[in-house]
Amino acid sequence: MTTIKDTPVRAADRSNVRIFADIRVMHQACRGRVVDLSPTGMALDLEKPIQAMPGQLVTIESEELGRLSGTIRWLRNGRLGIEYKLSTNALAQINSYFRFFHEEVRPVLRR
Repeated sequence: MTTIKDTPVRAADRSNVRIFADIRVMHQACRGRVVDLSPTGMALDLEKPIQAMPGQLVTIESEELGRLSGTIRWLRNGRLGIEYKLSTNALAQINSYFRFFHEEVRPVLRR
């Protein structure tokens, strides 16, 4: 992972998606929407603010992706950047999503 002006940037190709998910950080939970997805991480828009910091562990659960674990890489304006805790199970879930469910979507609003 490289950085530009103290913001981490993924090297893997991203796909724009719209997947609703439940996010858990420590004892906090909220709904969110995965807005971009890559084989190494994702970006999520959160419905409500949560107290979180880069480096904290997070769990994301959705119908399309199942349950994934990862680490918060950045948090900005109600959006989280997550890097997966890579395991063979996580890789299989992401590959399965791209194989069976994924359709590229265009964002309605840009940040």
